[in-house]
Amino acid sequence: MLTSYDSSSLVIDYLCDQGEGQNATIVCFYFDFASRKEQSPTSMLGCLLSQLVFGLEEIPEEISRAYRGRKNAIGGQRPQISTILKMMQAASAKKRAIICIDGLDECAPEHLFTLLNSLNQILQQSPDIRIFMTGRPHILLELDRHLTGRVASRLVSPRRDDIISYIHSRLAADTMSGAMDRDLQSDILGKIPENISEMYVRPDRLRKLPQLCTDIHI
Repeated sequence: MLTSYDSSSLVIDYLCDQGEGQNATIVCFYFDFASRKEQSPTSMLGCLLSQLVFGLEEIPEEISRAYRGRKNAIGGQRPQISTILKMMQAASAKKRAIICIDGLDECAPEHLFTLLNSLNQILQQSPDIRIFMTGRPHILLELDRHLTGRVASRLVSPRRDDIISYIHSRLAADTMSGAMDRDLQSDILGKIPENISEMYVRPDRLRKLPQLCTDIHI
């Protein structure tokens, strides 16, 4: 798990590039705070499964059979989590996969236990699946509790000079320059770098990300 949001896109891009030549499928899911109630473990795992199946040249028979059975149920009932996990196991047996989960800390608390339990089952049952996650540092407590011995974490933090340079670039691109006076600009440049969260990546650590990606696991 890498506790940074900005770095996640860099890692995902790197993994996608590497996956093309290594017969691996990269699947992603982003937890959105605004949609956290709708992003249940079933919907999240179903989304990942759909991406896994899409990356296969041929759909395994057990997956086709399971979906045909659900289609004939009342109202086209969705597969249960246990069924989804079995299908993910079948899909990963055909092709290696790396699951990228962005913003894990935004998962609704009532869903987190079931989600982490499901991820633990995936790691136990599907040796060809690796999982990469991002989130704020406090989520590590939950990971240690539910995935004991399976977590490798990296904490990244900002550099003040880079934050200030970024703010300057944003202020220079402001299309409403008349709304900004020197006092407000000075206030922004003083307060934001001091209060910035450690959820952002430190640029001098970006060079280390490819090395981290060579064996992503939790």
